[in-house]
Amino acid sequence: MSVVIAVLAIVIFLVILIVMAVGLLRQPKKETIEGQVETTEYRVSCKVPARVFAILVKEGDNVCRGDTLAIMEAPDVEAKLAQAHAAFEAAKAVEEKARNGARQEDIRSAYEMWQKAMAARVVAEKTFHRVDRLFQQGVLPEQKRDEAKAQYDAMTATEKAAKAQYDMALKGARSEDRHAASAQTRRAESAIAEVTSYMNETVLLASADGRVTEIFPQVGELVGAGAPIMNVSVVDDMWFTFNIREDLLRQYSVGATCIVHVPATGQDIDVKITSMKDVGSFAVWKATKAMDDIDLKTFEVQARPLKKVNGLYPGMSALLSGK
Repeated sequence: MSVVIAVLAIVIFLVILIVMAVGLLRQPKKETIEGQVETTEYRVSCKVPARVFAILVKEGDNVCRGDTLAIMEAPDVEAKLAQAHAAFEAAKAVEEKARNGARQEDIRSAYEMWQKAMAARVVAEKTFHRVDRLFQQGVLPEQKRDEAKAQYDAMTATEKAAKAQYDMALKGARSEDRHAASAQTRRAESAIAEVTSYMNETVLLASADGRVTEIFPQVGELVGAGAPIMNVSVVDDMWFTFNIREDLLRQYSVGATCIVHVPATGQDIDVKITSMKDVGSFAVWKATKAMDDIDLKTFEVQARPLKKVNGLYPGMSALLSGK
């Protein structure tokens, strides 16, 4: 009898174990929310077509803002700069000529022509008066008087024209001509500034502190305008990104604090969720309509550390959990 009771107890115990095991198997498995470390990156590129003359950093080097990363060669731009300087010199000479007016030799020549015309006018005037008196006395015909008057009027007009030429030589160029010459000089200066900016772009500088993650061309290669030379990662601006299905978003909201575990460093990092947006790709939908449910979309959740964390590298895995 005791043997039967013992066997029965063992059977009951095994049944309980089986029921518990089945219950555990039926419990939904907790899903791990996995993401990765992200960082801001910027590309260093040249504004003009150029040849790589020197690369002064290596992949993995830390750089500071203003450090020289690479030097490019652009002979075409150098030639354009020489042309711009020559155009400026020519425009400057024209402007100085317009501002300084006529040469002293030209002014003296205009003055002498005026004096010559004045003397001719005086002679013509005296001749006319003599002929006019003789005409009044009936000695000369009216034809001679008219000829003398015409000669006098012509000499008077010639004197006025010579005087105008002398005044113009004294005054110099017109104000409009001076303004036009000045504008040409400013235009040439702007061309020099433009080409100089292109020349400055051949020395590539770091625009922010970071780490060089990738270098594309080799020394001596020709690259086009805007072609990337290298990528620089801003190591002080790191965050975590996770793709979370919408049925798991209940415990996560913008502004909430969570804990992120980084297996590569073993750190548990306090973070704050800063943004949440629809990924918008059918590849990350979970189809559940076959089970009389809705299709579940996926959202990209970004979280930033509450304080600076050392030892993180872009691409490291990260595990998200609530706090």
